[in-house]
Amino acid sequence: MSRGGNQGEFGATESRCRSARAVHGRCGPGGRRFRADRVAGGQRPVERGRRHPRARAGGDASRWLPAQQRRPRPLPRFRTIGVIVSSLSTFGNSRTLDAIAAAVVDQDFSIVLMTVPRSTQGEVTGAFSRLGEQAVDGVIILIEQHQLDRNEIELPRGLPVVVIDSSARHPSPVIDTDQAEGAASATRHLLELGHSTVWHIAGPPQSYAAERRLKSWQAVLEAAGRPVPPVLVGDWSAASGYAHGQRLAADPSVTAVFAANDQMALGLIRALHEAGRDVPGQVSVVGFDDMAEAAHFWPPLTTVRQSFDDVGRHAVAALVGEITNDRREPAAVRIPTELVIRSSTAPPPK
Repeated sequence: MSRGGNQGEFGATESRCRSARAVHGRCGPGGRRFRADRVAGGQRPVERGRRHPRARAGGDASRWLPAQQRRPRPLPRFRTIGVIVSSLSTFGNSRTLDAIAAAVVDQDFSIVLMTVPRSTQGEVTGAFSRLGEQAVDGVIILIEQHQLDRNEIELPRGLPVVVIDSSARHPSPVIDTDQAEGAASATRHLLELGHSTVWHIAGPPQSYAAERRLKSWQAVLEAAGRPVPPVLVGDWSAASGYAHGQRLAADPSVTAVFAANDQMALGLIRALHEAGRDVPGQVSVVGFDDMAEAAHFWPPLTTVRQSFDDVGRHAVAALVGEITNDRREPAAVRIPTELVIRSSTAPPPK
């Protein structure tokens, strides 16, 4: 899920995790556990504690506590949920993690965070192993890279897992925004305004969210019998949107652009302004995410709103259902999006 731009609410500070109460442990690449109710204030993590005496170490993801290996647990033993995340620097991941932490508080659980920046086989498997040492009841995985669905990623046996922003073919419950419908609504909006086609600044190719948005944009253009321009690949950052915007600004035939997230749209708009291309008088721009600042762009940004709060809430509910054998969430949940029309889109110039 964009999971979106480079400057999220957490930024590079990994100590702003949320937890239901003061607990001891480790999170981050080495694992520290934090208070969930301190995220909003950005307070420091609680004191590092000792390793759980019944935890087992090792690099094998199947090495979990003996009780976890013998049989499913009808009730949570530790009231602790692990979260494995690829990055805290993107807007989407930080907002989703914040929503997960808020939902964890409501369930009276604690949270342990593990970061795996490269999402390789070794990193993901190692993160599971380290979470086993922390004595968790289940794990939420927030990794947008394609590596998660490859066979070499070994999921733990006997431990409930819920995945955010992954393939619906994944064996664990999957929660995600309806990326395809969001991108389709953005593209249709621009075509309905009268634009002959829509250019697209996509997210990174290893991202499921970026891939779904790109395919949906392309499908809408093809269904409408419109030409499909070359895809411009960004990295969720405003800088990449700006770089592609300089190229698009130099092409007078470009009248409409759908950026795969709001931050790339921000960079694009700046490049258009600098080149003397009026937005929306000469070029219309649509983003994706509806970050809080989108309403204060110049002009205010038309964008696709996705509910990170709903994603986090459904993910925690699904995992608690797996932990307690009280499953109320379907295997795959798609959270609806909403097109928010502001001032950055208009009919093409005559």
